Amino acid sequence: MKKEALIPHIEMAAFHYELPNNRIAMTPLINRDASKLLVRKNKILDHSHYHQLPELLPSNSLLVFNNTRVIAARLKFKKSSGGEIEIFLLEPADGNYDCLNDLQQSSWKCLVGGAKKWKNDEMLQISNDFSNNKLQAALVSKKDDHYLIKFLWSSGIPFEKVIAETGKIPLPPYIKREATEDDQHRYQTVYAAHEGSVAAPTAGLHFTETLINNLTAKGIEHSFVTLHVGAGTFKPVTAALIEDHAMHEEYFQVHIDLISQLADMDKTIVSVGTTSLRTLESIYWIAVKAINNKKEGFSSNNNLGQWEHLSLSNQILPSREETFQELKKLMMENDVENITGHTGICIAPGYAFKVANALITNFHQPQSTLLLIIAAIMGEDWKKMYANALENEYRFLSYGDGSLLFIEDVQ
Repeated sequence: MKKEALIPHIEMAAFHYELPNNRIAMTPLINRDASKLLVRKNKILDHSHYHQLPELLPSNSLLVFNNTRVIAARLKFKKSSGGEIEIFLLEPADGNYDCLNDLQQSSWKCLVGGAKKWKNDEMLQISNDFSNNKLQAALVSKKDDHYLIKFLWSSGIPFEKVIAETGKIPLPPYIKREATEDDQHRYQTVYAAHEGSVAAPTAGLHFTETLINNLTAKGIEHSFVTLHVGAGTFKPVTAALIEDHAMHEEYFQVHIDLISQLADMDKTIVSVGTTSLRTLESIYWIAVKAINNKKEGFSSNNNLGQWEHLSLSNQILPSREETFQELKKLMMENDVENITGHTGICIAPGYAFKVANALITNFHQPQSTLLLIIAAIMGEDWKKMYANALENEYRFLSYGDGSLLFIEDVQ
C-alpha cells in the first residue's frame, strides 16, 4: 500500500465551532492553579480545578512537562528614515538552538512586518539605553515563508540576553494587546528552563510550585521533555483537507532518564500539553525507526515527518515497554544521553496512541491541528465537550482554562 493512501481524508470544516470573542482569555487569572479543569474519564464529563489534580490523577502517574522557555522574539527596529520594522524570530537558520549563546552574530529564520520598506542593503538597528547594547539586523534573503536575517552586536553578551533586553514576549495573535511586564512572567511556565520557544506550552501555565509539590507528596512523579514551540502552532489550516496542510516542524530533546521511565508499563503517562504529547508519540516512532535500522548505526539526532508514522505502522509494532527498553539500550551502547531532532507529526482522528494515557490541555481554536488531537482522543465527543465548556463559561485559548482527558485506547 502506498504511503499516500494511508493519509486520513479529513475535511477541516468538520472541526469548526463558534468561539465568541468574550470567551477568549485576554489575561491570566491571578492564581495559576485556580483555572477551571474539565475532566473527561470513561466518556463522562466532570468539572474541577487545576489545584485539585492530586485527587484526580492515579498515584502511579508520571506527568511529562515541556520545559521550553519563551524567548523575546518580537524585535522592533528603526530605519535610518525613522520608520519602524518588526522582526519576529522563528527559529535558528541551521536549526541549532546553541546559537542563543552566540556572542557577536546569529542567523535566524524570521517573519518581517513592513518588509517592503526594507531595502536589501540597509542595516537596521535597535539601541537599548539600559545596557548600551546595539543590535543590528541585515536582510540576507527572502524565502517562500520566511526571511533569513543576520543579527550583529558588539557587546559580547549572548544573543539570548541581547534579545531579552531589546525584544518583547510574543503573545498569540488572538490576544489583541501589547505584552506587559506581567506577561514576561505569566507567559512562562514556573519550570521553564531551555530558551527557544516563540509560544508558551500553555497547558503548563496553570502549574505552580505548590501544586507540583502537592502532586509529588501523593507519589505522582514528573519529568520533562523539551520542545521549542514554533509560530506554526498558531498557523491556521487554510487547506480544506488535512492531507493538503503542511505541518510545521519543531525541535525536541528527550533525556535517557525519561526513556527509562517510559519503559515502565505500570506508569500512567500524563502529557501536560499537546507539545509534550507530540514529543512523546514522536519519540516512540523514532525509536521504532532506530530499532529497525540499528544495523546501519545509531544516531542521536532524528527527525519525524508529518505522516511518517503511517508508513511505520505497516508492521507488527512493539509495546511501549519493549520500544523504550530497546531505545535505552541503544543509547547506552552508544554513550548517548539525549535524543534530539525535529518533529512534524500530525495526530489526527484514527491515530492509535502509543505512549500517553492522558492529556492535560487548554481549549483550542476552531479548525486547528491541535483540535484534531482532541478529536483523535475523543472522537465526535469533542463537540459535546467544547459546547459544555462554552455553556459553563470556561475561558479559552492560551490564558484560558483547561481539560484533563483520559485516553482509553492506548496500544
